[in-house]
Amino acid sequence: MTELSSVKSLSDWPKVRKDIQTALMAALGSMPKEVPEPQTKTVDEDSYPGYTRQRVSYFVSDWERVPAWLFVPDEAEEAPAIICCHDKVVQGKDESAGIEGEPLLAFAQHFVERGFVTMAPDCVAMGDRISRGREPFDTRALAKDYPKMTVCGKMAWDYMRAVDVLSDMKGVDPSRIGIIGHGMGGQNALVVSALDERIQACVASAAFTRFADRSDLAAIADTCLFTLAPETGKKASDAFAFDWEHILALGAPSPTLLAGAADSSVF
Repeated sequence: MTELSSVKSLSDWPKVRKDIQTALMAALGSMPKEVPEPQTKTVDEDSYPGYTRQRVSYFVSDWERVPAWLFVPDEAEEAPAIICCHDKVVQGKDESAGIEGEPLLAFAQHFVERGFVTMAPDCVAMGDRISRGREPFDTRALAKDYPKMTVCGKMAWDYMRAVDVLSDMKGVDPSRIGIIGHGMGGQNALVVSALDERIQACVASAAFTRFADRSDLAAIADTCLFTLAPETGKKASDAFAFDWEHILALGAPSPTLLAGAADSSVF
């Protein structure tokens, strides 16, 4: 595993960074080589005091559209924007939107009321992306459509396409796009921040435990239909090529806030 302590100067960092990126992408799986035009479509729109909430969708491949909630403050002009990543919940984006679920995690609604453009997409196998005839969190359909991409890689790809949407959106300052998430959403926020240099700030709560500090990753990889990156679990007991501190390093120098409970049984 690459030792971050080996970086003594800025001139040391490019090679180390490339090594970490290579290891991370090997764990996430092969992402598409072509980035599609988002062609954002507004399905409907509702007005609230100070902002509007739009139900939109955008392309993440030549044939697949992702549904999302888009919140726009009234008279938005060069406003900062935030991508809101939901936790592993059946309702998906509706929790971030404050429609159902934990009110404390209604990030999209919370921040639009403070002047930010916010976007809350659905992750695969949750919300409006639960495959017909399958249970929530069942990603076997994903494995069929994207056999070389992990769930974690697919979620990161889809969120980066949300960055595309916000970057091209009238009323948004593309130089001020941040990302926030809790639980699985926090993990996604950190991975996207590591992969996409357009992310200028990241907030993640209850997002991870270092691979080296977990003893259950292999079992999770073998049993869970929603395994984020199977090879990560299978290799966790070996000399794995990176850990979460390396992902955090890739996100630098964007400001990053991590929050977690010391007595959490999971993280």
